[in-house]
Amino acid sequence: MNRKSVAFFVFWAGCALIVAAGFGLLSAAAADMLSTENEQPLPLATPAFRIYLPAPVLWIGLSGELAAITGGALNFLATYGGMAIYAAGVYLSDTSRGPVLLFAVVCAFFAAVCLTLLLWARRLVFHDNRPTPRAVRISFAVFIVVLLLAGGSLVLKRSNIFPWPLGPEQSVLYGWIFLGAALYFTYGVVKPVWGNAVGQLLGFLAYDLVLIIPFLRHFATVKPELRINLTVYTAVLIYSGLLAIWFLFVNRSTRFTSGKSEAVSDAP
Repeated sequence: MNRKSVAFFVFWAGCALIVAAGFGLLSAAAADMLSTENEQPLPLATPAFRIYLPAPVLWIGLSGELAAITGGALNFLATYGGMAIYAAGVYLSDTSRGPVLLFAVVCAFFAAVCLTLLLWARRLVFHDNRPTPRAVRISFAVFIVVLLLAGGSLVLKRSNIFPWPLGPEQSVLYGWIFLGAALYFTYGVVKPVWGNAVGQLLGFLAYDLVLIIPFLRHFATVKPELRINLTVYTAVLIYSGLLAIWFLFVNRSTRFTSGKSEAVSDAP
């Protein structure tokens, strides 16, 4: 690894750690919104969400594929921006809820950081411009539809969407996480080059690996009316994880050890 690559790695590894710490701060600030008297608290800074962004960020640092920042910046600009606006509205309706104001401010800060990164990275060119395999493009399109339907329903506070019971405020926050992820995959479809898709697959794989065991264990205690939700979520986790493993580590033309000169197969 040359000196430039080492510099990239150190810089982006530091960014990943800052982001992980940021999720911890968000968790503390959002505690007032993420807990209700009648429902189980669902902490925003679960290990899954702490790993979801650092995984592709570390890959960007190692590979030097800085153009891939654009998709992640779009993702978290939408997530943090939506959360900030919603939390600000909640605080204005009840100014005694100081932690909610802190949450809104922290989200607004991260949204501003993401906007800055987006404006900086949007004109960068992908080094690995091999076309994204057809199976990945189709899968991304399916993920977009699923995330938009689930995220939109959660933001609208519709019941029985998540595998766990959610309060109204919990529902909106998780909805914005899903809508941001939908935007990330949309960028993967709009810009279908392999240098763009790798980060999305890595993020999803890290998320899947952390959540799959808790989801499988939850089948023993899930409420009957939420079992179908848990089944769908688990199926998506398993499929997306297998998709990422195949194209990142198995498929000869796209795995990390393959050369950029090799053609990317359109076969699944």
